[in-house]
Amino acid sequence: MKNKSLCRPLLTVCIPAYNRASLLSPLLESILCQDFDDFDVLICEDGSPDRAAIAGVVLQYQQTYPGRIHYEENAVNLGYDGNIRQLVECANGQYCVFMGNDDLMCSGALAAIASAIQRTPDCGVVVRTYATFEKSPDELKQVFRYFPQEHVIPAGEQAMFTAYRRSVVIPGMVIHRESALAVATTRFDGTLLYQLYLVGMILAKRSVIFVPQIIALRRDGTPPDFGNSASERGKFVPHDQTPESSIHFMQGMLAIAKFVGDATLENVFSPIRSDIGNYAYPILSIQAKRPLPVFVKYGVALARLGLWRYPLFHLYFVTLLLIGPDRSDSIIKMIKRRLGHTPRFGAARESHK
Repeated sequence: MKNKSLCRPLLTVCIPAYNRASLLSPLLESILCQDFDDFDVLICEDGSPDRAAIAGVVLQYQQTYPGRIHYEENAVNLGYDGNIRQLVECANGQYCVFMGNDDLMCSGALAAIASAIQRTPDCGVVVRTYATFEKSPDELKQVFRYFPQEHVIPAGEQAMFTAYRRSVVIPGMVIHRESALAVATTRFDGTLLYQLYLVGMILAKRSVIFVPQIIALRRDGTPPDFGNSASERGKFVPHDQTPESSIHFMQGMLAIAKFVGDATLENVFSPIRSDIGNYAYPILSIQAKRPLPVFVKYGVALARLGLWRYPLFHLYFVTLLLIGPDRSDSIIKMIKRRLGHTPRFGAARESHK
């Protein structure tokens, strides 16, 4: 009998599917045209109204690419965090490459990920460079690149807090499957941040790689579809990002950081909170178009989570109040274009060479 472990591909592209059936074909096309062969695709559908349509799209691709695509339907709606955990459980690959169900994979992405992993035998996480688009992937809005060259940080505190906040967005994120299975938990279901828990726990023992090549494109402008599962209900609202849901999100982000620090005995909570404060602009700007009293109340609530400690948090807040999110966004984009990567502030600057 053939050893199943020897048959495992290096990578499984993992897609948590909930609605958005019409966007699944472009995503699968972008994955299946890769110039790399040691991978398969896993889709876990989470009990959405679009289940039949999603299954129909998958069947068409399974017939065209036999053996390449695996499809699972969850018996109950697990929610975002539960579905990420289910994908890890069901994946065949040594590493899981996550893609949002409305995003796109860039040409050469899987080959770049595999190359980075093969050069770093203890790789636990790959933090990708990604870009955003709205209408056309040919018109990129913004690139999120954290280091100008490939960058490896060995296991431990530095790896954990440097990768933590930069792993919120899942398209192109990569984790070592066996390490994720070893720390699986339902403790943080309903935070929408299970991947941050995995990143923190895995990097206590394994290295992280930051890849400068754009790996994935995140589609902006698609309404969020959280708040349908039992674990998310009352915390998130389908098709909206309310100030209350954003505060809950940030509370979860900090709670996971505290838990990971305590569980691994690594001093990561304060550096992670500092990193969040120093890069708090997206957290603030997401609610900056609300009426002024609502935005001010939101900013005060964030400050009370401990972000008041960081001068850059106050700078972002005042800038958004004075010139608004559109002009503020333009300034941020200009700075990033000129640098070629995201500016590095505070603790995250002191990374290993």
